[in-house]
Amino acid sequence: MTAKPSFLSAKLRSILRMRCPFCLNGAFFVSHPYDLKHAGDVHERCPSCGRRFSKEPGFYWGALFVSYGLSIGFSLMAYGIAWAIRPDLGILGFFIAVVTATVLAAPYLYALSKIVWANLFFHYDR
Repeated sequence: MTAKPSFLSAKLRSILRMRCPFCLNGAFFVSHPYDLKHAGDVHERCPSCGRRFSKEPGFYWGALFVSYGLSIGFSLMAYGIAWAIRPDLGILGFFIAVVTATVLAAPYLYALSKIVWANLFFHYDR
């Protein structure tokens, strides 16, 4: 018999592995975040435990706020890395570096925002 993970451990495992917030086993998304045809598509129900992934229509609109915060944090990190590598790059160079990095990370950040939003409302229940 395995030990029940702590509240924080269950949340982190669900977010990092992009798994069901209820059982931590079933896939949360239909496909990989970079499968642009199905980017951000969430299963209606968990393939493992059968629990619904939505409370109401438009439930994931709230993930926009999480996505905004993640994108700002990622952009600041990209700027810091660009500055550490090339401090003499200039404003246009930094702008191009940050925008390019953020656009390339956008599908992952979008998926991450949805799983974080879901974990704010759904809790591990073995």
